[in-house]
Amino acid sequence: MKLFGELVPFETAQDIIERYTLPVEHTQGLGIDAALGRVLAEDIIALHYTPPFNRAGMDGYAVISGDTTSASKQNPEKLKLVDTLYAGSIPTVKLSAGECIQIATGTQMPVGADAVVMVEYTERQGDEVSIFKPVSSLDNVGLKGEDIKKGDVVLKHSVCLDAGKIGVLASQGLRLIKVYQRPVVAILPTGEEIVEIGKKLKPGQIYGINSHTLSAVVKESGGLPVIFPITRDNIESIKTNLAKALDEADIVVTSGGSSVGEKDLIINILEEWGKVLLHGRKIKSGKPTTFAVVRGKPVLGMPGYPTSCLMNAYLFLGPAIRRMAHLPPKRNIEVDAKLGERVTGSVSRKQFLPVKIEGDIAQPIFKKSRAITGTAKADGYIIIAENTSIMEKDEPVMVTLF
Repeated sequence: MKLFGELVPFETAQDIIERYTLPVEHTQGLGIDAALGRVLAEDIIALHYTPPFNRAGMDGYAVISGDTTSASKQNPEKLKLVDTLYAGSIPTVKLSAGECIQIATGTQMPVGADAVVMVEYTERQGDEVSIFKPVSSLDNVGLKGEDIKKGDVVLKHSVCLDAGKIGVLASQGLRLIKVYQRPVVAILPTGEEIVEIGKKLKPGQIYGINSHTLSAVVKESGGLPVIFPITRDNIESIKTNLAKALDEADIVVTSGGSSVGEKDLIINILEEWGKVLLHGRKIKSGKPTTFAVVRGKPVLGMPGYPTSCLMNAYLFLGPAIRRMAHLPPKRNIEVDAKLGERVTGSVSRKQFLPVKIEGDIAQPIFKKSRAITGTAKADGYIIIAENTSIMEKDEPVMVTLF
């Protein structure tokens, strides 16, 4: 039986994992409609002006502003209507003094016009239009390139694409862009007792929960999960699947087999093939967590118990995948609350305790680390510092939401 190494503090574990989970540099071409949430791998240089011409900002009449200087409700200026421009129309008439052209919002401004009078300040009778309000030059006019100028860097390398940024890409007529590939995450479930979902359970067997919760965290964090077949507790099976995972993925995540039992063989193989940087962390739950670098790839070994596994995935795996995907750290939402009941802390380890929010109360969910409902019923967690023996009911706490 191999004992844990020195238990590493939470912050130290974070630093070590961050140091070895580097952003992937593989790129791919992608259509903009499939690019939501992806990260640009190039600067986008504007190919066109936006808008591409001076255009009307309102429905109304294109005018020479100087013709409206004295306009009022009592003494309107009367202009001759010489053309009508609908959306998409190309102006063919040059405007002269004393004339106006009816124009729709977004339509190209005619030559000679420098302002638009909104339709509500006008009245038309035949080809004569009364103007009741003066306008200044460029009133209600959108200028060519006022949003984007040709040659501008409109989106920078490494930005995450949201709906607005995809709109910018569309404004330049772009169909394909270059983005970073999602990091491929190999998920290796281990254990003799684990069975794939959909199969019939035999005595002593349980379904493999962790593969699917880890896969969900990977997807939420911008990664591409690949769930491998269940690896049995023998050296040959572990070596075969681990070697295949290292070949195919950017990072490997195992669940189970990271503790110190006689059948926890993974740690021995990691030490044989690479360098184990962590074996055990000063946190509760999730003490039997490992991190190694094998053949140049990071390998994160998660506890087998479902709540411990998922909690550690939120704390360590999710941030690592976001970093590898070129995504910024997740903005955690924190809320103030009062503790719903008395809890006992740990003398030697920082504790992450799942809680449910009920009004302004954070109600602890006292479930064992082997119970998946410990996190399924929780809204978030509170942190209980090391060497905190007791936290009393109604004590103020900060809840980090999942």
